[in-house]
Amino acid sequence: MTFRVVDHSYIALTIFFTVYSQLILRWQVSLAGDAPEDFIAKIGFIIGLLLNPWVLSGIAATFLAGVSWMLAMTKFEISYAYPFVSLNYILVLAAGFLLFNESVNVAKLAGSALVVLGIIVIAKG
Repeated sequence: MTFRVVDHSYIALTIFFTVYSQLILRWQVSLAGDAPEDFIAKIGFIIGLLLNPWVLSGIAATFLAGVSWMLAMTKFEISYAYPFVSLNYILVLAAGFLLFNESVNVAKLAGSALVVLGIIVIAKG
């Protein structure tokens, strides 16, 4: 399969929008604090999050990731394109470490290396 920049950009956009969405939601949920125990208060908590402009941008990004994925599916077999979505895990892991001071250990790094290796093998095959 030859490298087609525009076609591959659909996969890249899927990854970008998905990672953006996850990071925005993580950021805003962490600012909101723990969900209340009371069911009614929990509903209000969720509604408040859903009305947050940043959360809405994350939801919109999830939608755009879906649109980008549909476009990617018109250009590639799913067995080729889907492994690239695994890059989400690596990018979110790195961003979680850099932006949210989340922990990274040897097991997470080794798993990430295996994901990258798998993507390389599939992309070349």
